[in-house]
Amino acid sequence: MDIVTVIGLVVGVVVLLGAILLGGSITTFVEPVSIIIVLGGTIAAVCIGFPLSNLTTLPKVVAKTFFAKSVDVNKLIRQLVSFAEIARRDGILSLENHTPEMEDPFIVQGIQMAVDGTDPELIEQIMEQDLENLMIRHERGKALLEGMGKYAPAFGMIGTLIGLVAMLANMEDPANIGAGMAIALLTTLYGAIAANLFFLPMADKLERRNEDEILSKSIIIKGVMSIQAGDNPRVVEQKLSTFLPLSKRSSGEEEEGGARKAA
Repeated sequence: MDIVTVIGLVVGVVVLLGAILLGGSITTFVEPVSIIIVLGGTIAAVCIGFPLSNLTTLPKVVAKTFFAKSVDVNKLIRQLVSFAEIARRDGILSLENHTPEMEDPFIVQGIQMAVDGTDPELIEQIMEQDLENLMIRHERGKALLEGMGKYAPAFGMIGTLIGLVAMLANMEDPANIGAGMAIALLTTLYGAIAANLFFLPMADKLERRNEDEILSKSIIIKGVMSIQAGDNPRVVEQKLSTFLPLSKRSSGEEEEGGARKAA
């Protein structure tokens, strides 16, 4: 589980509850009709704006913000370099015996095609197409959450307008104007909270997940192509390390670079 996401949600809820308690009673801020307008309107809008195939993935998309496994990129690079060493020493066909050690199915797919003697251009084309399809799927999930983040405040405002119209239509009793205004404004509050504490931050987290996965898959593609080409393991490591900032590259490479400078 992504503990940072959980911490963010807990802190956000605690801050809001604290502000509510300092300003009065929790019951003052609970209005079922306003909740129905915001949530119901948001659900209706996404049903209109997105196909059913996208909507059915919503639970999985939300779960990905909490449970997606982060990739240790340096570990991934070391694993690919080790496969390059095996291929260099024992031949690329020997990698078929090491597929159980490969944690990522994407690596297995690429290595298997290389072992089968598939044309290098075709290997790269297939793997890049898989990566492109992955990006499309991620973009659809992110767009769904962004849509909910856009619609929730809009229906909050709609609910407020409905409440104001109802209040202005019953001006005979001035004592009820304050309470009616408070109820009308609650829908705007609910819409803003739903968008800015839940939907939009989750969409941003998915964007970060997408960037990390694109990086790892790009490293795998480059690694598989280098292994297939029979590159020296040191060359493979140098190629893959270019995907990382200097601060995250392996100490071995940095020491080697320092030695070259000193020489």
